[in-house]
Amino acid sequence: MTDIRFLLDENMPHSLRDQLLHHEPDMDVRCIGDSIAPPIGTLDPVILEWLEDNQYLLVSRNRRTMPQHLKEHLAKGRHVPGLLLIRHQTTIGSLVRDLLLIWHASKLNDYQDRIEYLPLD
Repeated sequence: MTDIRFLLDENMPHSLRDQLLHHEPDMDVRCIGDSIAPPIGTLDPVILEWLEDNQYLLVSRNRRTMPQHLKEHLAKGRHVPGLLLIRHQTTIGSLVRDLLLIWHASKLNDYQDRIEYLPLD
């Protein structure tokens, strides 16, 4: 069993979670706004703190502000399990494929304090 867990940012479609769980019902994938996740509208620095405290990788389209917030977070001596930022015009199918690959083949610390851009190819 993998220790990878995903938090989908509020800018990600919930159908992504549905597709992931269809393939891997045991996957731990949450969305911003879920009962145990940060509420919708949570600021990026607070999301980064939540990721660190709860050990989830963030999946987000927020390529504009999240990298700078991560830099500031790390400068404070903090850490995150990782950020998976989505490139323009990426399909749900390619996201599902890459997230399943990450879930099956990775360890949580593989992405610590890093940004990885999806799709992987």
